[in-house]
Amino acid sequence: MMKREQPLPWLAIMVILSACSSMRLQRADEAYDLMQYPKAERLYEKALAHGEDRAARARLADAYRRHNAVDKALAHYRTLHAAHPLSGDTALHYGEVLLAVGEPDDAADLFLHVLQQTPENTHALDLFESTQGYSSFYADSTRFFVNRLTIPGVATAFGGIPYRNGLLFAGEKEADTRKGNPWNERSFLDLYHTTSKTEVTWLPAQALPGAVNGSYHEGPATLSADGRTLYFTRSNYLRRKLLKDDRNTSHLMLFRATLDSTGKWGDLRAFAYNSERWSTGHPALSPDGKTLYFASDRPGGLGGSDLWRCRDNGTGWSEPENLGPTVNTPGNEVFPTVNGNTLHFASSGHLNMGGLDIFETQEHEGRWKSPVNLNAPINTPKDDFFFVLDSTKKAGFLSSDRDGMDQIYAFTLYEPLFYLTGLVLDEEGGYLANAEVVITDILTGEDRSMLTGPDGKFSLPLKPNTDYAMRSSKEGMLTSSATISTKGLTRSDTLAQAMTLSKVRIGEAIAINNIYYDYDKWDIRLDAAVELDKLARIFMDNPGMDFELGSHTDSRGGDLYNLVLSDARANSAVNYLIQRGVDPDRITAKGYGEEKLINRCSNGVRCTEEEHQANRRTEFTVTGVAGVASVTSGQ
Repeated sequence: MMKREQPLPWLAIMVILSACSSMRLQRADEAYDLMQYPKAERLYEKALAHGEDRAARARLADAYRRHNAVDKALAHYRTLHAAHPLSGDTALHYGEVLLAVGEPDDAADLFLHVLQQTPENTHALDLFESTQGYSSFYADSTRFFVNRLTIPGVATAFGGIPYRNGLLFAGEKEADTRKGNPWNERSFLDLYHTTSKTEVTWLPAQALPGAVNGSYHEGPATLSADGRTLYFTRSNYLRRKLLKDDRNTSHLMLFRATLDSTGKWGDLRAFAYNSERWSTGHPALSPDGKTLYFASDRPGGLGGSDLWRCRDNGTGWSEPENLGPTVNTPGNEVFPTVNGNTLHFASSGHLNMGGLDIFETQEHEGRWKSPVNLNAPINTPKDDFFFVLDSTKKAGFLSSDRDGMDQIYAFTLYEPLFYLTGLVLDEEGGYLANAEVVITDILTGEDRSMLTGPDGKFSLPLKPNTDYAMRSSKEGMLTSSATISTKGLTRSDTLAQAMTLSKVRIGEAIAINNIYYDYDKWDIRLDAAVELDKLARIFMDNPGMDFELGSHTDSRGGDLYNLVLSDARANSAVNYLIQRGVDPDRITAKGYGEEKLINRCSNGVRCTEEEHQANRRTEFTVTGVAGVASVTSGQ
C-alpha cells in the first residue's frame, strides 16, 4: 500500500513563492542594470503580478521610459504616484513622460514639486518653463508640411542625409529576439542607402557596401562635401566581441571611412578622442570640412550628453571644445547637424515640448545665440531629432518616434507670412485719414503704399528676410519715418508701428527734447546726439522744407557772451546734422543767447541747476515750404 503524500504546509508554500519572487526580482534587476530593458520588463511584470514592490515598479516604469514605451511607463508612474507622491529624479522622469504624452499641466505640477525640493535643479526649471504657455509651440504649425517616408526592408530608420540621389541612414531590421539588441530586442543598427520611387515611396534599403557595417551598432553618420569621406558612430567592439568598461557599459565611438575606386567604404580609422570610459558619436561636419561636431558624455560637460567640436589644425583634429552653457544643458544634447551657418541639434533641455526637440542656433563672433525651438509640426511631445536641409534649403528630412518607432520624415518649408499694421495719428492723438504710408525694400528699392482709412489704420504685406524703410506723410504735415525688418524672423507674424505727424507751422519754434549742453560748453553730448539723429531724420524726410536751428543759453554770464555761446552751440548742432546727411543749403544756425528764457530764471534770480538746464535748449523752426503756399505762420 502506497503511502499517501502529505500536503505542503502553507508556510512552506509561502516560502517557496517568496523565494521564486525574490529570484525573479534579482534576475530583473540584473537585466535592468545591463540595460536589457525588454527582458527586465517581462521579469518585473511577472514579479509584480504576485505582489506589490515599490522599488520594482519604479524600475519597471523607468525601463519602459528609457526605450520610449511611454504609455506603459505612464501607467506604472501613475500607480506609484497614487500610492505615495513621487519626488526627486523619479518625479522628474514621471513629469517627462507626462510631457511626452501631451499632458503639460500635470507635468508642471511634478516639475514644480522637484524645484521646491531642489531649487538648484536647472533641468527641472527648464522643463517647468516649457509647460508654461505650452500652446505657443503650436502658434505657427503651418510653416512646415511633414510626411513620413516608407522605406521597405527596415523596421526603423533615422539620421537620413542626402546621398547619391537618395538617403544614407541608420536603421534596424526586425530580428530574432535571441540574437538582437538586448536594449530593444531588434537588430543592431547598420548604415543603409535608399532612393525614392515616388514622392512618398522609397526602394528597399540596401546595406552600405564595404567594411562599415559590422556585428553591432553603426550610425548615424555624416559625409564630407565631396561625398568621399564618411564619419560615423559605431559600438566599441573588436571583431564579434563587444568591449565594455568596468561598469559593464559599452560606449559609442567615432570612426572615419573613405570611398575606394570600386564604390566601397573602407580604410576605417578611429577618432583620436574616443575612449572606453565615455561615448563619442553623432558626427556633423561644417560645410568646409574644417570643424567636426559631435555628442559626448566625456568629462567636462554640463550633464548628460553635451555637444562638442574639434577643428582641423592641419595635422589632425584639435582638442575637443565644449560648446558651452548657451547650447548645452543638464539634459541631453545630441544629433548635431550643420545646415549652412546654422547648427541644428536635439535636446531634452531648453524649452521643449517633451522628449527630444530640435533646436537651431548660430555662432556670431565666437558666441552662440540662444537656441530656438522649431516648434510643431517639426517637434512633437515625443523624440524629434536629426534635422537636415536639402540643397534647396526649402525642404529636408528629420527623424522622430512620433508614430511609435524611429522613422524618417520629409518636410517642406513654407515661407512665413508677415504683415505691417498700425495707426497714423496727429499730435493730439487723433486719427489721421488719407495719410500715405509707404514701405520701401531697402535692397531693391521696391515700394508698396496705401492711404489710411477713417480710423487712421493701415496694413501692408511684408516679405521675409527683408529690411524696409517706412514713411508716413500728409499734406501740411511733417513727414515721419521708421525702419522695419523681417530679418531673423522665422515664424509668421504681424508687426505693429504707430506714426505721429505734426502740423507744419512756418516760423513757430519746436523744442527738441533732451538736447542740452553742459554749462559754458557747446560740445554735443551723447544724450543730445541721440535726439539730433532723430532730428536729422525729420529734415531728410521733408526735403521740400527749410529749417532754422536755434540755440539758447541760461541767464548766467554776460549777455554778449551768452549770444556768442548760443551761436556756437547752434553751429555745433547744425554741423552734426550736416555730417548725418542733411543738405547744408536747407538749414541755418542761429544763437539767441538768453533772450528767450522759458522760466523765471532771469539775471539775478536764484534757480536750481535743473531750472537753468531747461533754458540751455535747442529748437527747430520751419522757415519755408516749397510749393505749399497755404501754410500759415505760427506765433
